[in-house]
Amino acid sequence: MPSIIETTELAEDQQGQQWIRLPDILASWPWQRAINPHYEECKAVSDAWLQSFNVFTPKAQAAVNRCLLASLGFPTLSKEGNRAGCDLMNLFFVFDEKSDISSAEETKFQDDSIWQGILTASSYLTDNDETSTKPEWIGAEIAQQFWGRAILNGATERCQHRFKESFRRYLDSVVQQSADRDTGKIWDIKSYFSLRRETIGCYPSYALLEFSLDIPEEVSTHPTIRRLEDLATDMISIGNDLVSYNPEQARGDEGHNLLTVVMNQYPELSLQQAIDWIEVYHDGVVKEFLEYQMVASLFPGERKKVRDQLLQYADGLGQWPRSNDCWSFEVSVFYVLVLPRLLPRGLSCVDCADSDNYRMGRYFGVGGGLMVRENGGLIALLPKETEGHALDFVV
Repeated sequence: MPSIIETTELAEDQQGQQWIRLPDILASWPWQRAINPHYEECKAVSDAWLQSFNVFTPKAQAAVNRCLLASLGFPTLSKEGNRAGCDLMNLFFVFDEKSDISSAEETKFQDDSIWQGILTASSYLTDNDETSTKPEWIGAEIAQQFWGRAILNGATERCQHRFKESFRRYLDSVVQQSADRDTGKIWDIKSYFSLRRETIGCYPSYALLEFSLDIPEEVSTHPTIRRLEDLATDMISIGNDLVSYNPEQARGDEGHNLLTVVMNQYPELSLQQAIDWIEVYHDGVVKEFLEYQMVASLFPGERKKVRDQLLQYADGLGQWPRSNDCWSFEVSVFYVLVLPRLLPRGLSCVDCADSDNYRMGRYFGVGGGLMVRENGGLIALLPKETEGHALDFVV
């Protein structure tokens, strides 16, 4: 792990606000933004499908646009595979939003219901099939229809096996997260990464990378392949925790966040120093991933078809950190206009609105957080008093 590093806190601006620098952790990442050509079509049908359950208002659902995340994460999947990805991200959305405000006992009920939906997915025939089992909780019915459709649309046996195995772990980890929230538990860094790798939901998503693939189990479970999956997941987790810390701390829900974990383990670190520590750690993760990306060379005895599929899978792993980063700054709720008095000296609203080098974001109006991508880095506004601060934003 990186050593404790010295850093200079950024000065407060003329309004007395504290500005914290967030690194552009993917500045040198070789995978660039790509999107599935079936995005619009899959988004239309998947969004309509989720809306039919009346879980969210259309505005709330459009704000997070999980189908964009899926289509960025699965740019090369078939239309059927991308539809499964869109449906999965929408299922994650339902469970995330519900479990975030639930006790461990309530989350366990949701967990069991969703898993029952997955197990009974074979009874799902069509969206309008009235003979299908109707689970007790709406999230379970969503899970049943999602997975039943994925199977009917051609998910390979290997994809199905890996998905169910990883999705079971994901569900259990979210229950653990709820239990930690109930008790105020904060893990050490190593233990946190072990749990976070599951709660973020990457492994079930990676399983869909194999929607049309047939990689032998002895290859897909090789320790190096598993390590590549862990490294990609750690990059996604770090990126997610950096940009979500502000709204989480504003609502008192920052316990399951790497910034909190680092500052708890190293109490001598300020927030800026913890961010800098994480940047160094992330650089090491990137370096290790790139060293192992040509995984096909590890299996010279395998058929060319298997090697090609393995390279395709490894490329998909590399795409996901970029996809998550792009989605974080492309969903409409992240874009706002900001009153000039809230901007740092030398930065104008025109610069932010018109330049690709600047992006601003408000995270669901919680905490009034301002994010500005500036010269390869990010600057985050952390208001000293969050209540009512969002009124300073012009949406």
